[in-house]
Amino acid sequence: MKATAPPAKRRRGPRLAVLALVFCSLLVPIAFLFNRFPAVYVTDERPQQEINLPSFDPIESGGSVNEDVSKKSSGSSSVLHRGIDSDPSIVSPKPKAVVFPPPKIQQEVLPPPKVEPKPEVKPVPVPVPVHHNKNINLDNKRPPRVQSADEVEKAKACQLEFGSYCLWSIEHKEVMIDAIVKRLKDQLFVARSYYPSIAKLKGKETLTRELKQNIQEHERVLSESIVDADLPSFIKTKIERMDQSIARAKSCTVDCNNVDRKLRQILHMTEDEAHFHMKQSAYLYNLGVHTMPKSHHCLNMRLTVEYFKSMPLDPNDSSAHKFNIPDNRHYVILSKNVLAASVVINSTVSSSEDTENVVFHVLTDAQNFYAMKQWFARNSYRESAVNVINYEQIIFENFPEFGTQQLYLPEEFRVFISSLERPTEKSRMEYLSVFSHSHFFLAEIFKDLKKVIVLDDDVVVQRDISFLWNVDMGDKVNGAVRFCGLKLGQLRNLLGRTMYNQQSCAWMSGVNVIDLDKWRDHNVTENYLQLLRKFGNNDDEASLRASALPISLLSFQHLLYPLDERLTLSGLGYDYGIKEEVVQSSASLHYNGNMKPWLELGIPDYRKYWKRFLTRDERFMDECNLLEFSVKFEG
Repeated sequence: MKATAPPAKRRRGPRLAVLALVFCSLLVPIAFLFNRFPAVYVTDERPQQEINLPSFDPIESGGSVNEDVSKKSSGSSSVLHRGIDSDPSIVSPKPKAVVFPPPKIQQEVLPPPKVEPKPEVKPVPVPVPVHHNKNINLDNKRPPRVQSADEVEKAKACQLEFGSYCLWSIEHKEVMIDAIVKRLKDQLFVARSYYPSIAKLKGKETLTRELKQNIQEHERVLSESIVDADLPSFIKTKIERMDQSIARAKSCTVDCNNVDRKLRQILHMTEDEAHFHMKQSAYLYNLGVHTMPKSHHCLNMRLTVEYFKSMPLDPNDSSAHKFNIPDNRHYVILSKNVLAASVVINSTVSSSEDTENVVFHVLTDAQNFYAMKQWFARNSYRESAVNVINYEQIIFENFPEFGTQQLYLPEEFRVFISSLERPTEKSRMEYLSVFSHSHFFLAEIFKDLKKVIVLDDDVVVQRDISFLWNVDMGDKVNGAVRFCGLKLGQLRNLLGRTMYNQQSCAWMSGVNVIDLDKWRDHNVTENYLQLLRKFGNNDDEASLRASALPISLLSFQHLLYPLDERLTLSGLGYDYGIKEEVVQSSASLHYNGNMKPWLELGIPDYRKYWKRFLTRDERFMDECNLLEFSVKFEG
C-alpha cells in the first residue's frame, strides 16, 4: 500500500501581502488628507515660487492683527507666487511650461543663534503722527461691486494664471458698441453647427449652398469689423437672409447629437482662441512692467557719459565726514533706478524738519554706479548728504567668501487669498515684499554705524518719520510693519522642520528700522549664511531668489519689532481700490506690485504722489524726453 503524502502547509506569505496592501490603502488617503495642501512648483511665468497654502486664521481686510491673539482656524486658502508675474524674455505667446526644482529643504533643526535672545516682551508700537480728517472713513478700501459666483471663479482663475494683468485689464476695459457684431457671431456659430448635417441630406442642395454662402459672407464681414461702426450699410439684409436660412435648417430632420457635438466643438475653439489672445495681452503687459523705459535707459547712459567727460562733481568731498558718524541719521536705499532713488530721498528730506545730520547711502550695482554718482552730484537735497556705493565692488573686494555678490532688490511675492467657506466672496491678491540676499550684508558694509532705516526705492515719504530714531526696540533687530494675512504655519512646506512659531505673522519691507548693534549681537548674518546653505541653490537664480522668503522670515522670527501699521500704506502698485483720502493721510506710500509709479502702466490715481517729489534736471530730462514723461503725471 502506497504511503499517502502529508497535507501541504498553508503559506502565510500571500495573506500577509494582502493585509499589507489593505493597510496601506487605508493609510494613504489619511496621509493625503493631512498633507493635501503643501506643493511647490513653478509655472511658465517668470521663475517664481508658487505655494498652495493651508487654511489658518481668518484674514481681515486690514492685514494686521495682534500676533498673540489666537483664533480658530477657518476656511481660508492662499496661493503664493514668487516675485514677478511673467518673464518678458519669453518670446512665444504660448510658452511651454518649465518646471524648476523647489528649494532643497533638509530635514534637520537649525541650531539656535550663538547669542540667545532675551525673553520676548510684547512691545508697544509707537504711534505714527498721521493727520486724519474727521470725515474720512477708516475703511481703506472702496466698496467692491457684488459679483456672482461665476464671476468670482473667473477672477480667481485669471489672477492665478496672469496675476495683476487681470486687475489692469478690468480697469482699462474699453466699452465697445458691438451688439450687432455679437449677433453676427451667434448666427455664424449656429449656421456652422447645422451645416455639416444639412449637407448630408438628400434634396437639400439649395439650402446647403445658401448656408455656405451666408457663412462665407459673415466670415468676410467679421474679419473686417470689430464694432458696429465698422459694419457695412447693407448688414441688415445679410442678417435677415441668415435668419431665414437658419430657420429652414432647423425645420429639417437632423441628428441633434451631431448639431450638439458641432456646437461644443465651436465653443471649445472659441474659448481656446480667447485664452490665446489673453496670453498675448498678458505677455505684452508684463513686457511693459518689467522692462526699463527707453527714457530711463537714455538718462542712465547720458549721466554715465557726462561723468567720464567732465570732472565729476563729487559731493563726497564736502560731506564724506558725515558718512561714518554713528550719531547721524543714516538711511539705506537699494536701487538700480536713478529717478526712483531720487524720489525716495527728496520725499524724505521734504517731509523732515531737520536734515542737517541726515545721510543717505544708495547701494547700486556697477552698471548704474556712475549714473547715480553724476545725478546726486548735480542735485542737492537740503542739508542732507548722499553716499553712492557700488555694492558689487565692495562685496567682491572685502567679502569674497560671500557667494552672492550680485545686488538684489527687495523680493516681492504675489499672495492670492480666498475663502474656502465663502467661495462667492471676492478674493484678494496682495504683494508681500521682503529683504533680498543683499540686505543681509548691511552690518558688514556699515561697520561703524549703530542704527539705519532701510527704505525701498518704491516708497514715498509724506510725513516726518524722524520719530523712528527714538523707537526703543529693546533686544529686537528689525522694526517692520507686520502682514498678518500670511502666517508662518501656512509656509510649513517651505520652512521645513525648522523651529518657528506657526502663528507668527509675516512682515513687510518698505520702511524698516534696523539696529545694527543687535544685528551683530545676534549674529544675523551668520545665521543667514546657514539658512542660505539650507534653502538656497546658487546654481539656479530662480531658486536662489525664491529662498529669500523663508530666509527673511526665519532670520527675524524672534527679532521682529512691530511698527504701527499706519506707518506705511502698501498696495499702490496693484490695488485700484484704495481711497484717495487714505492715500493722502498716510505717513508713507509703498508702491509694491508690478505697476510702479515711474511706468506708464502705473495706476494714474497714485502716480501723482510719486511725481510731486521728482527732481527735474532740465538738461538730461529734456534730452531723453523725460520732461514729457513727467508732464503725463499731471493727468
